[in-house]
Amino acid sequence: MRELAGRTTIITGAGRGIGAAAAALFAKHGANVVVADLDMDVAHQTADAIRQQDGSAIAYGCDVTNPTQIQQLVDETLHHFGRIDILVNNAGYTWDGMAHKMSDTQWEAMLNVHLTAPFRLIRAAAPFMRDQAKREIEQNGAAIPRKIVNVSSTTGTRGKVGQINYAAGKAGIIGLTKTLAKEWGGFNIQVNAVAYGMIDTRLTQPKDGERYTERASTRVDLGIPQEMRETAMRTIPMGRPGTPEEAAGVLYFFASPYSDYVSGQVIEVTGGL
Repeated sequence: MRELAGRTTIITGAGRGIGAAAAALFAKHGANVVVADLDMDVAHQTADAIRQQDGSAIAYGCDVTNPTQIQQLVDETLHHFGRIDILVNNAGYTWDGMAHKMSDTQWEAMLNVHLTAPFRLIRAAAPFMRDQAKREIEQNGAAIPRKIVNVSSTTGTRGKVGQINYAAGKAGIIGLTKTLAKEWGGFNIQVNAVAYGMIDTRLTQPKDGERYTERASTRVDLGIPQEMRETAMRTIPMGRPGTPEEAAGVLYFFASPYSDYVSGQVIEVTGGL
């Protein structure tokens, strides 16, 4: 079954982890995938792997916190594929700190990447999703289903010590999701969110000083201390973190025809936590 045949999908943060797994899964089901990532090397690796499996994908280097690059991402998608059917706002990272020690730069960085960037991408895609749907309704009486899937976190639904900035961004994207589902529902656009618990990516692997990103001229080490990771896993009934491939399955559900009457929802993916 190729339920996404002919559909064009933008996935941000698709060079690694959950985003890369989702890109591969969507392409397997027939989608044209735009693999957008800050790191162009890993974006190319993911797109190349898809094409080697006879899938359709292009790589695009994009800093989602840069408004100009957001518009360029939309323009490049239209240039290659001529349409936008599915948006997956997945790009992000963590920059932890206790509230009383957190700088404005740390705070704003998390809101920018986890909340403002998805809003800007949605707004940039509106003429090719909402407005196109409006034209279809005027011409044909109905619009084809289109999808927006936002990635949140259980930190946003439950809170977590040391991540007040990340929690604020991930809680905010839930409010955005629910509001947009109401605003765009009449155009047959379903808007949903996935709140992940511990998924085995570089953000949850043991912090070793080798995994990092650079933002605002500052090196940000990625991962969590081993002791914290072990403590977290003891709270998961299934006793382990999820894999990126398991995480991608829920994104696929929300992008597929199986969710055509599901909108404004948040699914937690936690291994039973």
